[in-house]
Amino acid sequence: MSDTPKKILLAAPRGYCAGVDRAVEAVEQALEHFGAPVYVRKEIVHNKFVVQTLAARGAIFVEEADEVPEGARVIFSAHGVSPAVHAEAAARRLETIDATCPLVTKVHKEAVRFASEDYDILLIGHEGHEEVEGTAGEAPEHIQLVDGPGAVDHVVVRDPDKVIWLSQTTLSVDETMETVRRLRERFPSLQDPPSDDICYATQNRQVAVKKIAPRSDVVIVVGSANSSNSVRLVEVARESGAGAAYRVDKADELRREWFDGAFTVGLSSGASVPEILVRDVIDALQGLGFTDVEEVRTATEDLMFSLPRELRASLKAAGLGSQRPRRGARTELAVEPA
Repeated sequence: MSDTPKKILLAAPRGYCAGVDRAVEAVEQALEHFGAPVYVRKEIVHNKFVVQTLAARGAIFVEEADEVPEGARVIFSAHGVSPAVHAEAAARRLETIDATCPLVTKVHKEAVRFASEDYDILLIGHEGHEEVEGTAGEAPEHIQLVDGPGAVDHVVVRDPDKVIWLSQTTLSVDETMETVRRLRERFPSLQDPPSDDICYATQNRQVAVKKIAPRSDVVIVVGSANSSNSVRLVEVARESGAGAAYRVDKADELRREWFDGAFTVGLSSGASVPEILVRDVIDALQGLGFTDVEEVRTATEDLMFSLPRELRASLKAAGLGSQRPRRGARTELAVEPA
């Protein structure tokens, strides 16, 4: 049995989504164009390595806008902010760059629209998550949080015939649909959002993990603990037949005993993870004897978002344009078997 080939099943798509790519590029372009420091409210994306790398270049991460010096420049993270945060920034005369993912902005606009029509809005998401706080802040008097299927019994609405659900963009698709199913049992007239709120990248990464999990003795997901979509990928792997599944921020968190008796390791990464971290994990796994690499692709992504409007305007005024790097250089690298 010692001669049995050991394999890595490399999920694709994985890593950076278009919204993360845009947000990280916004901070990099702002640093290059305006110079350090550039303030960022919250983590620009939920990944330790990315935040530490940008901090080393001069980004200063703060929790709230009142920590930014009056008149300074601040970037809002990809997760979005509430109108109250925008108002606070304006009161402090901050120069803002809004790097909210356009897919999150879509959910914000849905919340505003249905609140204006006097709907009760059931926001499916995780309490305390920055995206949920931003969306809920658009219409707090109309929105109530539903944190998973277990919270459904506690929902109270004014008119059961005028209820709609929205969701955080980075949730487990299966768990969200189970929550919706239970909500609809209680409120048969519950309306669906005009379009799917769970983002394409979240869904694509979950589908890819579902594909590799049944073939994997162990699944490794690269991503930070506060990354909702990374944590969900571990859950999806376990629910889809993986022998075991673990999340790591980087390669040195791998534990040799996880792979005792394993011959196939599945590997994926959350939507805020740069490919260099995946490459480091591949190198570490190959050092443990998993030398064969098979990419398992379930979708191809080519979506790109323009840089934030405020940043584009500044770059245009300086005659610099707003060319973006080739997205493939940020995300998935070609992987050659060792």
